[in-house]
Formats: sequence, C-alpha cells, structure tokens
Amino acid sequence: MDQAPGSPQGPQNRESHAAPELPVCYRHPDRESGIRCTRCERPICPECMVSASVGFQCPECVRSGSGTGHAPGASRPRTLAGGTITQDPRLVTKVLIGLNLALFLVQRSVGDRFTEWFDLLGQAYVPLLGSVEGVAQGQWYRLLTAMFLHGSYIHILFNMLSLWWIGGPLEAALGRARYLALYFTSGLAGGALTYLIAAPNQPSLGASGAIFGLFGAMAVLMRRLNYDMRPVIALLVINLIFTFNPAFNIAWQAHIGGLVAGVVVGYAMVHAPRKRRALVQYGTCALVLAVVVLMTLLRTAQLT
Repeated sequence: MDQAPGSPQGPQNRESHAAPELPVCYRHPDRESGIRCTRCERPICPECMVSASVGFQCPECVRSGSGTGHAPGASRPRTLAGGTITQDPRLVTKVLIGLNLALFLVQRSVGDRFTEWFDLLGQAYVPLLGSVEGVAQGQWYRLLTAMFLHGSYIHILFNMLSLWWIGGPLEAALGRARYLALYFTSGLAGGALTYLIAAPNQPSLGASGAIFGLFGAMAVLMRRLNYDMRPVIALLVINLIFTFNPAFNIAWQAHIGGLVAGVVVGYAMVHAPRKRRALVQYGTCALVLAVVVLMTLLRTAQLT
C-alpha cells in the first residue's frame, strides 16, 4: 500500500516519535515524576521530596543521614494526611479491636449489670441497678463507654470485621493520631445524636457510630485519590439498608451521626492545606466535638 508523503515509514519510525514515559515514584507507583533523589537516584514525587543542600533526597536517604540540617521530625516520611509512617500501619486498629473484644468478654462474664452501667442511656429507671441512670444524670462517660460494648456475638463480629477492613487502610493513609481523632470524634458524634433524638429510655451500644465515621472518611479519601468509589459506596448502601430495617432494631441515629462526622473530619484530614494542615485537621475535630457538647447540653436541659 502506498503511503502519503512525509508519513512515518514503518513501526520503528512510529516508536521514535512516541513521547517517552516518565518514571514513577518508588514510594507511590501511581505518580509519575521527573525528579530523582540526589543520593540513590530513585524517582520521587513532590510528597516524598526532602530539600537538601543540592537538589532533593528521598525519605530513606534522609533517615540514613542526609546532611540537610533539618530537624529529625521534618525528615520523616509522611502519609497523605501528614501523619508519620510507621512500621505497623494497623497497630491502632488492632488495639481498638482488642479493646472491644476484651470488654465484650467482660460483658459476658459479669452479666447485664456491667452493660447497664456503661451503655448509652438518656434517662430512665434501671431496675437492675435500682436507680435512675443516664447521660442526663451527669453520666457523660456513657457517650464514650458505649462505643466499646456490644449486644451479641453477631453484633461484635460484623463491627470488628468492618473495623479491620475499613480501619486498617484508613489508619495507614492518615497516620495513628489523625486516625484516632477521626474514630473517637465520629463515635462521640453518633452517640450525641442518639442522645438528642432517641427516646430517653432507649439504651444503645456498639462501635457502629465510629465505624460509620470511618466509612465516610474512606469515601472522601478514595475520592481524593481518584479511586473507583463503587465498592465503598455499595458497602455503605448495604449497611444503611440494614440500619433502617426495623427488623434489626438498630440505633440509626448513631450511624448517621458518625457518618456525617466522618465525612466532615475526613475531608479536613485529606484536603487540608499543607502549611496549616494540623491546625485545620485538629481544629475541625474540635468544632465537631463542640457540636457534640452542644447537643448533649441541649438534650440534658430538655430532660432535667
């Protein structure tokens, strides 16, 4: 077949005109980079670059002795949210699962009296304790302790599996401190909304509020990384279907409160500007906690 004048002559010429592919960051394979570490010459993306006297170095070379003059903390590799990368990125998740399992065993051993002491209750007379109990009676600790109690083996099984599947990757992406802040802020927000809306004599317990917060933050993170969000959305929709099914007798208020708080805090965690990252991230957590306190005070004023 004849070729038009000036057209490439065969596959070799076509290859010669193709744009060369950039190497990818050795720590983030999804990111192309034209910058290399001045010591080991591995490609590094902007997030991994540490300024040196000449050019940039990778986090590993910095830790081994870069001579940059930076403070030790400035040389540590960071997560997407600015947290410190650790050897065991799931340690906090493992500890949280361990605490939930340990307290569930205490519940099984001590009996209902232990649960009645620490579950989330607005205000009601508890025959087993022989007195009026609840958050409205000044027992604010119930907003926290109820996050570590569960009503059955199925209840704790599903919650702990969700915590492992969602919490582990999220901890690795945020770092331990930010992950803990997200977890407890979401859990307390779920508890506060339950206290505000649910009947005062309706007890509630479980880690679901905190876990729904992790769901919300994971959706924000996946959006930030341009990942396929369909799996996490599908999982979230399935959980919401169970949440609003009357047959399961679930405190939907905790799920919704935790989910909203998780989305808000998660957005601050992954979208905060670099220069004021910690201020924006922890400031957002403080604002959400302020709303938690406000809801708790409002409901307490209604019940007393």
